[in-house]
Amino acid sequence: MTEVGVRRSSLSTMAFTSVLLFIFSIYSCYAQVPLLMWTSDGHSMPHLAQPAAGQAVTGGQLVSYLKSALSTAPHNVLLFLQDKLSIDDFTMYGGVFGNKQDSVFLNVESALQTSSSPLMLPALDWSASDSVLELFQGELGIPAVHINPSTLKEIKLNTAQPSLLAVHLPYTDGAQSKELLLKNDEIIGKVLDLFKSQDVPYTAVYTGLKPSRVIEDTPVMAGSFVGRSLLQAPSPPSVKPPVVFNSTTGQPCILLWADTLLARYLENEIDLGKDIFNASADLTGSVCNGTLSRLVLNYQNVLGFQSLKLIFSMRKIFFPVSARNWTVMEQVELEYDGQRAIFNASRGIYAPAEYSFHCQNVSSVQSPLLVPRNATDNANQWKLTFTDFQIQGFNVTGEMFSYASDCAGFFTPGIWMGLLTSLLMVLILTYGLHMIMQIHTMDRFDDPKGPAISVPLSE
Repeated sequence: MTEVGVRRSSLSTMAFTSVLLFIFSIYSCYAQVPLLMWTSDGHSMPHLAQPAAGQAVTGGQLVSYLKSALSTAPHNVLLFLQDKLSIDDFTMYGGVFGNKQDSVFLNVESALQTSSSPLMLPALDWSASDSVLELFQGELGIPAVHINPSTLKEIKLNTAQPSLLAVHLPYTDGAQSKELLLKNDEIIGKVLDLFKSQDVPYTAVYTGLKPSRVIEDTPVMAGSFVGRSLLQAPSPPSVKPPVVFNSTTGQPCILLWADTLLARYLENEIDLGKDIFNASADLTGSVCNGTLSRLVLNYQNVLGFQSLKLIFSMRKIFFPVSARNWTVMEQVELEYDGQRAIFNASRGIYAPAEYSFHCQNVSSVQSPLLVPRNATDNANQWKLTFTDFQIQGFNVTGEMFSYASDCAGFFTPGIWMGLLTSLLMVLILTYGLHMIMQIHTMDRFDDPKGPAISVPLSE
């Protein structure tokens, strides 16, 4: 290999390792384990959204990840279950800043680099990681086969049916941990080479059954908030799961989340989102397909009405100017005791079809994104205010939102103030430079021995 090739390979490894360690470093290490998942070369998993920074992946979210991944990934699954593993192991023993020779995860890094769509979950509740084996057995519908690394050469793989192979890797705290991690990486490399030699596609998972490092005297319950907080300050409440409507195939096709869904009729007001984010929402009447999504929230005996429906109607529309499909919220509708109130929403609620839509405040009152259909519509008797509102009606993968297209415009009042102030200062500077350039120096001088100089006033 030429010197240029060696440099490029080193830079590529350094960039990948730095990105991996940077992603890992932003997560807390309190009672959590990392999980790495990748596929063999030539196969891929669907694009799965990474969890937000500081958010630990729970058991329910892990099930959603696995279902989405196995929809396209090979069903020959390799589980590398290490007794203990933490993010700090990658930080301390990984190839930092391009020092590839110092890394103990050479085979893992190489596999992640060759995979087209690896999944990295830096913070998985270790209580959920302890049940990874059972989750895969339930998804694949087959029992796991525990293999011994010393008998790898005797294994004959059958590509005609799915398989689930579990490899248990040891771990020792202290000075011997680096050598043991290096041996575990070599075992992973041998198993992957076995599958490559027999031309068997695979899906590999590397995780720990327990964290190898947990900060002492800091008990953290599974699912609780981890981060800096003031003493005696109440911990923030857990995040509510979104409302999920499944298609006829059983896959999620509409997601909705909001902090509040306030509806005010005349002088009465109610939060319609108070009790729907606990999997108890009545979604009767909802429908979704390739071009239309309609989410219906049904209520009984609210605001003096026997029945009330809050309906979000979305449509996928192709716009030639942008050459892409867009999700447009056509209208938000209220049906109550045989009457209807319709708000047009297409002017302000839209996003690329691959994204979700998010807005901190969706209202029919202040800076309205919801406008009554006409002056005589029943919508004029209603006032709707949705806070921290997010919805996705197309291209839903799992029970997590895609990248959010926010309603906040690029030119905010602060940006306009800065631009106008800068423009004013540039104009003043330009005027000053122009005035300085118009100053003429004297080019004639009076000689006391000669005749006096006569300068016309026109000059």
